Amino acid sequence: MPHFTIATVAEKSADFRRVLWTGEHTQLVIMTIPVSEEIGEEVHEDTDQILTFVSGTAKVVLDGSTKSCAQGDLVAVPAGAKHNVINTGENPLILYTVYGPPEHAADAVHHTKEEGEAAEESGEDEPPQ
Repeated sequence: MPHFTIATVAEKSADFRRVLWTGEHTQLVIMTIPVSEEIGEEVHEDTDQILTFVSGTAKVVLDGSTKSCAQGDLVAVPAGAKHNVINTGENPLILYTVYGPPEHAADAVHHTKEEGEAAEESGEDEPPQ
C-alpha cells in the first residue's frame, strides 16, 4: 500500500520535482521551488492538477487571475488553464501536486527546473501509456 506522511516527505526533498507515485489515472509529485523562482507559465491540455502548499508562500497565476497562497492552501488547475506558481517568500516553496492523468515519467526525479525542462524537451519525461 503506497503511504506517505506527505509534509515530512516534501520537506525532506530539495528536488525541483520528484514523482512519488504513479497510478493508472493519477500521479503524486512533490516540488521545491527555490527563493525568487517559479515553475514557469504552462498549460496541461488534457490534465487536471491539484496544488497543495506544504510550506512557504507563493503567488499563483491561473488564467490571468492571481492568488497569494501559503501552507495549507490548495489550488485546483483545470486542464487547459494557463498557470504559474511563483515563490514569493524568503524560504523554498514546498508543495505537492496531483495530476490526473499522470503528467511525468513514473519515478522521475529532476533536481532542478532546468533538468526537468531538458527531460521534457528530450522526450525522457513522458508519462506511462
